[in-house]
Amino acid sequence: MNLDAIFKAYDIRGRIDNGEIDADVARRIGAAFAAFSGAERIAVGRDIRTSSAELAAAFAAGATGQGADVDDIGLIATDMSYYYAGAHDVPAAMVTASHLPLNWNGIKLSLAGARPVSGDTGLAEIKRLVSDPPAPAAEPGSVRAVSTLDEYVDHLYSIVDAESFRPMRVAVDGGNGMAGIVAGPVFARIPVELTSLYLDPDGTFPNHPADPTRSENLADLIAAMEAGPHDLGVAFDADADRAIFIDDAGVPLSGSTTTAMVARWFLGHNPGATIVHNLITSRAVPETVLKWGGKPVRTRVGHSYIKAVMAETDAVFGGEHSAHFYFRDNYRADSGTLAMLVLMQLMAEDPRPLSEIRTEFEPYAASGEINFVVEAQQEMMDIIESGLDGETDHLDGLTISWDDRWFNIRPSNTEPLLRLNAEAPDAEAVSDLVGRVREIILANGGRPD
Repeated sequence: MNLDAIFKAYDIRGRIDNGEIDADVARRIGAAFAAFSGAERIAVGRDIRTSSAELAAAFAAGATGQGADVDDIGLIATDMSYYYAGAHDVPAAMVTASHLPLNWNGIKLSLAGARPVSGDTGLAEIKRLVSDPPAPAAEPGSVRAVSTLDEYVDHLYSIVDAESFRPMRVAVDGGNGMAGIVAGPVFARIPVELTSLYLDPDGTFPNHPADPTRSENLADLIAAMEAGPHDLGVAFDADADRAIFIDDAGVPLSGSTTTAMVARWFLGHNPGATIVHNLITSRAVPETVLKWGGKPVRTRVGHSYIKAVMAETDAVFGGEHSAHFYFRDNYRADSGTLAMLVLMQLMAEDPRPLSEIRTEFEPYAASGEINFVVEAQQEMMDIIESGLDGETDHLDGLTISWDDRWFNIRPSNTEPLLRLNAEAPDAEAVSDLVGRVREIILANGGRPD
């Protein structure tokens, strides 16, 4: 059992087909999580992957073996597990590998109140307990089936106002993942015509991988939007905690654009509020927050960091360039469905098409994430830092900034990669900046991924 292979910085995931994660591992993790949390009750949900039911049952067996009772919350989107942990004040586990291929699976853990579990806040101890299992309880716990869908949808509409939505036409691609569980009850409450693509959950993902961050997986959605006028397109990942949005012209919004737009909406309803963004979002995000009277706070990449900073600052909203969006009133958890509803409410309040609204929030050109294979990651970042002038910081990897441009390069937590993101006034300047960094990496033994 190679725990280093499956315990990542923020969650647990591994390949099913080579035995990195299986029922025995899931049972051990369930026992370790119950012992670590000390909870009398733990919620367990799962996505539609063909391996998820077995892993969820094994996790529950491990937890009940420690004397904890288990609420089996069934087939759900990941943000529903966060909601349950927050609303019912219990730890929760979600069996999912998010956007990864079907031969992967994993477990996302939350403490009571939907507080995150990361390497710094308990994952290392849970890993230790998996290696050195706690003794079983004298009296095992029990399992009960619980439905949380209706109360979750009620919760969403306590944050956005269903009565304020205007008629519009929206296309949604669920990627045969868990968005299909939520979409029907959510759209039933608002005057929106829904064009459905792949909303039937199917753990073999027969139509395309459920990873909307890859442009090829948006092709069917964009084609459906082009077949008739649509105001908005939405593509979810497999566990539906992340969403990519498409405007009425069929052009995807970056996570930074969505973050800036949603931040503006929240500041209109919460004057002076704090907005959290990670360090690879566009400069347009903090500039928008300042323009609309808010307080921008910059964080490291990763949900555990963003949630912690949101708690410290009482931020109303947080966003990542990777299209994870976090909401104070959603227990500071990310939710693709709630992001979709907030964006539609913003559109209800602004009569312009989304393709026009977005232009206010996109003053810069960006590289997108570019990966390089580098074995000695810190050494390479040191070489890059010494080879370029500019203002530097080390909040997360290396960021070098100039008045009109910047780049960040940071190590992958799981692979021998450095990830480069750059932004500048135009595409030519971005290309020049990326070229300067690439030249240094290639000259010192790195190579493109």
